[in-house]
Amino acid sequence: MLVSVSSPDELVAVAGQLLAEHPGSGVFAFYGAMGAGKTTFIKAICRALGVTDIVLSPTFSIINEYKDLTGNSLYHFDFYRIKNIREAYDIGYEEYFYSGSYCFIEWPELIENLLPEDAVKVTITSGSDEVRNIAF
Repeated sequence: MLVSVSSPDELVAVAGQLLAEHPGSGVFAFYGAMGAGKTTFIKAICRALGVTDIVLSPTFSIINEYKDLTGNSLYHFDFYRIKNIREAYDIGYEEYFYSGSYCFIEWPELIENLLPEDAVKVTITSGSDEVRNIAF
């Protein structure tokens, strides 16, 4: 599916579509250039899931944990700053990716071989003006 959005307000509806089209999926890998809107879209998905925490990119911490309205954990990864794949092993990526919890991953290119086979790939590209094209 390819969706074009021109405002952050539209993202919550697209987030709902993404989740509805992939029920039971837990791992979502977000591809896109720096500034494409990966974190912004993940914020919208978290909002759609009822997360009330402040959602920020875990650029330096690598992983942030949020809770939904029922207390379930969601994990947000940013692998941009890892130096090698060993760092993903060191944080125990398997415990997260195979936990059954939602995992939202920015910069999955850096750990591509570790992604579960059923990971949902989401690509965000910039269109004209403020338009973002989201493919999943």
